[in-house]
Amino acid sequence: MANQVTASEPSKDRKNSQLELKEKQLHEKSPDKWGVSDSKKLFLIQKWGDGFFDINEKGSVCVKPLKNAPKGPCIVLQDILDEVKAAGISLPLVIRFHDILRARVVEINKTFHNQISEANYRGEYFGVYPVKVNQMREVVEEIVDAGAPFRYGLEAGSKPELLAVLSMPITTGALTVLNGYKDAEYLKLAMLGIRMGRPMVVVVEKFSELPLLLKIADEMKVEPIIGMRAKLQSRGSGKWAASTGDRAKFGLTITEIVQAIDLLKSHQKLHWLKLFHFHIGSQIPDIKTFKEAITEGARIFCKMTKMGVPLEYFDVGGGVGINYEGGHNNTELSVNYGLKDYAMDVVYIVKQICDLEDVNHPHLVSESGRAITAYHSCIITDVFGSVAYLENQSFSTEKKTGEHIIVTNMRDLFHDLQAHNIRQTYNDALSVKEESISAFKLGVLDLEERAKVETMFLQTIKKIIEIEKDTEEKSVDTEALTAAYSQQYLCNFSVFQSTPDTWGIGQILPIMPINRLCEKPTIKASMADITCDSDGKIDNFISFSGIKKTTWFHSLNNSPSNPNNKDTQGQALQSENPYYVGIFLTGAYQDIMGDNHNLFGRLNEVHVYCDDDDPNDFYVEEFIRGHSAQQVLSTLQYSPEAMAKNVKSIIDAQVRRGKIRPREGVELCDFYEQSLAGYTYLKHD
Repeated sequence: MANQVTASEPSKDRKNSQLELKEKQLHEKSPDKWGVSDSKKLFLIQKWGDGFFDINEKGSVCVKPLKNAPKGPCIVLQDILDEVKAAGISLPLVIRFHDILRARVVEINKTFHNQISEANYRGEYFGVYPVKVNQMREVVEEIVDAGAPFRYGLEAGSKPELLAVLSMPITTGALTVLNGYKDAEYLKLAMLGIRMGRPMVVVVEKFSELPLLLKIADEMKVEPIIGMRAKLQSRGSGKWAASTGDRAKFGLTITEIVQAIDLLKSHQKLHWLKLFHFHIGSQIPDIKTFKEAITEGARIFCKMTKMGVPLEYFDVGGGVGINYEGGHNNTELSVNYGLKDYAMDVVYIVKQICDLEDVNHPHLVSESGRAITAYHSCIITDVFGSVAYLENQSFSTEKKTGEHIIVTNMRDLFHDLQAHNIRQTYNDALSVKEESISAFKLGVLDLEERAKVETMFLQTIKKIIEIEKDTEEKSVDTEALTAAYSQQYLCNFSVFQSTPDTWGIGQILPIMPINRLCEKPTIKASMADITCDSDGKIDNFISFSGIKKTTWFHSLNNSPSNPNNKDTQGQALQSENPYYVGIFLTGAYQDIMGDNHNLFGRLNEVHVYCDDDDPNDFYVEEFIRGHSAQQVLSTLQYSPEAMAKNVKSIIDAQVRRGKIRPREGVELCDFYEQSLAGYTYLKHD
């Protein structure tokens, strides 16, 4: 059985201080001594990447789908982008690595089989993939194909998911587990699956489903496999801890389980009850949570067996997490275990309790989805500019005769600022800024004077940050100050469509530039998307010492004629050489949960497979175009044909009035129709 860590560890504060020191030492490294190894440390890629992601010697992010093969393929993301561009596919883009999907399916099955063999466990493993985690047809088909040698099945939690699952050619003997609330149509579809020759496990989530199931099975003359989901008292952990306990949304209490057994006995159908199931949530961070739940579940299983229930399957549900933050800690964003630890606990705990209770070892079922799919896809977006609050404050603040005392006071604060008076100066600067706004509202300050105060305030903030940078004892919270006035890198994507969990539940995803990683990144910035929404941003990032409001990027400066690459307002200009950022571990839930906020649709996709015979170690199996504007509009009851007709009528009227020349009118109509058919995201030709 997997051992718990008992060795003493440094306190959290001490550990964070040590990590912050290492992070500071790394950041202070001079640019001329910066190398790929430093970028690997800075972005923690070898920790969250789990061997699938790395940085090559040229400073580009690469993917190793067959991570355990020493001389396996190494796919450079930039090479994929080059091929995508040549095919006329625009960014932002989802890249799917199907070989990673296959590798994860193989890994979880082999891990369980190895643990079963080593423990002399007398049951088998029948894993199922919960399609709710990523219902994309290509994803499910790949998992089914990779899982065929292991009799790896599928799990559905709704009628539409069941309809999809029934159409999949899963291998003989693989289970189809049906969760979620069920009505008569759902149950009839399950019986249809049985008539198709599939082992369909109908998991009873609430007691009222059981009489309906018995009625429909009798009407359709089929014998289903029944499962029962228990509400465990063992507490879950992480964001989904409420999946267990008396207030859990799904499952039967112990009293209801006993009543269900009695009902089946009264109908002489107890032999239909074959599976015991529980679920303790998603992204479980602590292995101890699994240990406690498996122990309680195994005891219930054994007691049910001793009541005469012919149970054959023990379904531990899902919950296996992945390491989003790279720390392998017991946090909501990380896990303190691996697949081997998890499988070992399932096998050994169930074996030990069944042996103690003198009960036959059941077949083991798990419903891991995030652990299978998260690694296989990433999003690549291009940065088209930035908002730089503290850079290039070029507005003239020279003193003028007769200027207001408020302007003079802010200038004096800036000039008198030194290390010994930082706190006082900062507080005074805040007061003067507030005073200037009040004075402006009353008509006391003119627009130019207010602009001078704002410019000098930002110059004061920048000076404070520079002075405090090398100071051990901070006079103000410099980190918070830096984050509040840091740059925003403007990225061509929608948070709500592509990374909805970062907005909805505070999910953290690894984010980093995919190129120039031989260079030292010098810009601390957050990310803003292209939606017209203040929530359209990502401002939580992984780092050495925990979650930070900014992460490190390279300068967008690439123009010799403009060394600062800024306009007069400090707005970064579009670079001659595109700057690409990758958002990783997006394969679980993000694909299906996105919405069309601001009518930004699904992204373009490229499906990549390994190919050792190819010079770049890959081939693109398929390009899938993202939503066009007219496709998104159609879902909202617009008619693109009618829209184009209406616009043409308006333009024709302008032509008749002599406001638009006929040839120009035709060109404008064509442009409108081309835009309707085009990608919903920005184009940078």
